[in-house]
Amino acid sequence: MSVSIDGFVGGPNGEVDWLIRNMDDRAAIWVVDTLRQAGVHIMGSRTYHDMAAYWPTSTEPFAAPMNEIPKVVFSRKGLSSSTATTTTALRDASRIRDARGDVPAPLSPSANTWTEAVIARDLVEEIARLKQQDGKIILAHGGAGFVQSLVEHDLVDEYRLLVHPVVLGRGLPIFSRAASFDVKLVSTTAFPSGSVANVYQRR
Repeated sequence: MSVSIDGFVGGPNGEVDWLIRNMDDRAAIWVVDTLRQAGVHIMGSRTYHDMAAYWPTSTEPFAAPMNEIPKVVFSRKGLSSSTATTTTALRDASRIRDARGDVPAPLSPSANTWTEAVIARDLVEEIARLKQQDGKIILAHGGAGFVQSLVEHDLVDEYRLLVHPVVLGRGLPIFSRAASFDVKLVSTTAFPSGSVANVYQRR
C-alpha cells in the first residue's frame, strides 16, 4: 500500500491524488514487480468496484497484472452494481488520467477476471483457506477499512509499504484497530521522487 509519512493511506475523504503525483518511474516499476508476484488479488467490495471500472481500459503499466491475475472479493452482500458508489479515489485517478490526456484503451482481453472474481464472505476462514493453497503470494489491496480488518485479525504476514514524501495531517489509517506487534525490516528501496518502499515481515 501507498502511505503518507504520517501513516495515512488516503485523505479524510479517501483522496489519493497525493500518491499519484509522487509516483516516479522507478517506484512504478517496483509496484508492477510486486503486482506480478501475486497469485491472487484480494480486496473489499468498494475497491473492487473502483478497480473494475478503471483497470480494464487503462494503458498504465499497472494495468496488465491488475487485469490478468485472479481476484477474490470480500463482501457480505455480494457485488450488486446497484449498490456501488463512485469513491473519491476513483474520481482522483480518473481526473488525473484525463489531465494527462490519456485516452482509455479498448477493453483488455483479460478483463474477464473482474467479472469472474470469487466472492467470499468470511474473512478469517477464506484467508486461511487461501494460505493453505500452493502458489504465489496473496496480495491485498485497500480500502483502509478492508486492510484494517486484515490487520485486526492478524492475517497479514508481510507489509509492503510505499511511503510517499507527503504529510496529510489527517486521513485514513490502516493500523487504528491493531493490537501492538513487532515487525522485521526485510528491505528498503529509495526512489528519485523521495518515496521509499519498506518491506516488513510480521515477527
